[in-house]
Amino acid sequence: MEIGIVGLPNVGKSTLFNALTGAAVAAENFPFTTIEPNVGIVPLPDPRLYVLAEKFESQKITPSGIRFVDIAGLVKGASQGEGLGNQFLGHIRAVDAIAHVVRCFRDDNVVNVMDQLDPVNAADIIETELLLADLQQAQKALEKLKKNAKSGAKEDKEKVAVMEEILKAFEEGKSARSQSIPKEFLEEYQFLTAKPLLYVANTDEGPADPKLLGPLQVRAEKENAKIVVLSTKLEAEIVQLPEEERAVYYESAGITSPGLATLAKAGRELLNQVCFFTAGEKETRAWLINKGTKAAKAAGKIHTDIERGFIRAEVYKYDDLVKLGTYKAIQEKGLVALEGKDYEIKEGDVVYFRFSV
Repeated sequence: MEIGIVGLPNVGKSTLFNALTGAAVAAENFPFTTIEPNVGIVPLPDPRLYVLAEKFESQKITPSGIRFVDIAGLVKGASQGEGLGNQFLGHIRAVDAIAHVVRCFRDDNVVNVMDQLDPVNAADIIETELLLADLQQAQKALEKLKKNAKSGAKEDKEKVAVMEEILKAFEEGKSARSQSIPKEFLEEYQFLTAKPLLYVANTDEGPADPKLLGPLQVRAEKENAKIVVLSTKLEAEIVQLPEEERAVYYESAGITSPGLATLAKAGRELLNQVCFFTAGEKETRAWLINKGTKAAKAAGKIHTDIERGFIRAEVYKYDDLVKLGTYKAIQEKGLVALEGKDYEIKEGDVVYFRFSV
């Protein structure tokens, strides 16, 4: 699962990505990977890991990670191929969710590609290009469906009516995420405006200007989108500091919740994922899976052999362990369950997979 970082040129996308990957490099024991120059896995802070590791006296702690993709700046006309529009739109199509970075800072040394600083107008430009790309895709799909329907394909005749409604909504400026589009259509056509959306308001280092931030917050609320407020410049500077100095820096800047941690948490929620744990003497580790994932499939997240040879999942709740203190106490209370392959893994489950290959 990947989140694409998008936005107009010079809004702070690459600075944000550098801060995120810098945080990954600095995370102790985190297996950081730069898959390509613009793809990185960023650790998700989770205090539960350290509690589990202490109880099991684990030699190693490994957090879960969110994959971020730095997509080069879109420009007006991208849907018509302006700039490297088609290539960039293709990159967006490949990700699972969108983190839209919007400029909410003033800096004469950083060229603003717009005539004036207007976060909502900037957001409109990106959303319009994505919507136009979806509209073009829907038009082509409708033509093909109509052609197939003429040859007597009953299924395509039914699809024509649905696609006509989708296209009409696109022409009225409605995104795919604001429509009730059948799941099979979303899976087949992968509309860009159907992807879950998160706004990242890139502000000045001091308090955010409410005149700039306020309208963007209103827009996000109307679109049922999340918004994270941070200064990419400040976050990029802080991750270069030694771990012991960061808290002091945040405190001096008046920041109670580090922006990158907030962004990673929002990204996880955006992807609709839950976290489960494996814990033992060798390693305590957090794993992210899609909400609704069954036990056997979750086992495959760790290793395909575990999924293939799945027998049972030994499951208990993190909260129960904290409440009762020890694994033995949980067992005595009958709070350790043996679950089959169709058990749905829940947030905060601690799991030991039994398997045989």
